[in-house]
Amino acid sequence: MWFQKEIRLPAVKRGFHLITDLLTAQLPELESYKVGLAHIFIKHTSASLTINEDADPTVRQDFESHFNHMVPENAPYYRHTLEGPDDMPAHLKAAILGSSVSVPISDGSFNLGTWQGVYLCEHRDRASKRTVVVTLQGEGY
Repeated sequence: MWFQKEIRLPAVKRGFHLITDLLTAQLPELESYKVGLAHIFIKHTSASLTINEDADPTVRQDFESHFNHMVPENAPYYRHTLEGPDDMPAHLKAAILGSSVSVPISDGSFNLGTWQGVYLCEHRDRASKRTVVVTLQGEGY
């Protein structure tokens, strides 16, 4: 059984944002899957997705601090600078983290670990709404 849906995420400020609950709310079709896999793909080059700690918000703050240190703005060797100082770093951060995650589906819901959540990693200061494509595949009830 296959299902695919595009979900428009709200515009958020730069940083790491949990979207697990938002995805679940937009995917009532999950309940039809006994076992399967959800593939979540972001259709942008300056934002990314990852799975990590969902309980302590300081983890998300530390992610933002670390990536800003690791991939600084205004590096003298950047050539792609027409869209502002956060543009090239946003592309690099997105390339490092990746454009998709896969999550197991068990008994009609995402089968994440106790402390895991899906993050939208927004790397631009003035980002617009983002779009993800979610593909569900598996065995139904």
